[in-house]
Amino acid sequence: MLHSMSTTVEPSSERSAAEVNEEIRALWLRSGGTLSVEQREEYQRLVMEWAAASPDPERAA
Repeated sequence: MLHSMSTTVEPSSERSAAEVNEEIRALWLRSGGTLSVEQREEYQRLVMEWAAASPDPERAA
């Protein structure tokens, strides 16, 4: 049975945007610059998590 990865960001995520960014960078390095379908799904999930963890620029002003 195949399970698809959810692109929904878990609200319980406690990682900072910087931590998620490091994982994104590591994913790109491991892939050699070309993401497989599975890696693309992971990348999309990570970007969603990063965006949720990033500070709101309007609130910071």
